[in-house]
Amino acid sequence: MDRVSLEMELKGNSYPGRGIVIGKSGDGNYAVAAYFIMGRSENSRNRIFVEDGEGIRTQAFDPAKMSDPSLVIYAPVRVLGNKTIVTNGDQTDTIYERMDQQQTFEQALRSREFEPDAPNYTPRISGIMHVENGSYNYAMSILKSSNGDPASCSRYTFAYESPLAGEGRFIHTYMGDGDPLPSFEGEPRLVGIDGSIDTFAANVWESLNEDNKVSLFVRYIEIATGKYETRILNKNQ
Repeated sequence: MDRVSLEMELKGNSYPGRGIVIGKSGDGNYAVAAYFIMGRSENSRNRIFVEDGEGIRTQAFDPAKMSDPSLVIYAPVRVLGNKTIVTNGDQTDTIYERMDQQQTFEQALRSREFEPDAPNYTPRISGIMHVENGSYNYAMSILKSSNGDPASCSRYTFAYESPLAGEGRFIHTYMGDGDPLPSFEGEPRLVGIDGSIDTFAANVWESLNEDNKVSLFVRYIEIATGKYETRILNKNQ
């Protein structure tokens, strides 16, 4: 698979929806994660990311304008020991709780499927990072309807051991704008990860469609120590 520019991937898609990037920094010292949300409706756009313990959660920017919190208010990021979980929905809690009971990432997601938001049936995308004793690996998952048919759920898990410096994988919910929205297809894209946390966050944020972007989370975890830095960018201020 050829490596592509994350910025070009984002600039070329006005509505990738929600997206997860996981990989390793160019200097090889950091495990990197990014999660962004976008929105077309007032309900989806009326959100911000806020810190919640070691993770984050979505929150209504203007509570009076929040019409339906069911699929838009959740914890995208939670930390379980040396594992960082990143998802686009409340399956974050499912993964956290079931892995805490010694189930695997894949086993935990067996109890979930795509979102019940007909006619889009938005895929559930998830990632998990494992940083321990100077080693690092990660996995990603997508649960999606079978070509838009909710009678069948397709489940894909992708595992990446000893990731290379300066490389990451990018998975998102939609191939582009549309009605219904077309689900992501194929293996997570191989993308480059460059620069410091601030440079990387700025590049991603500036590459997202100005009208549709809502919030961005970026975390750099030092592989040698497990210490991390976080950046949160919200369009609503």
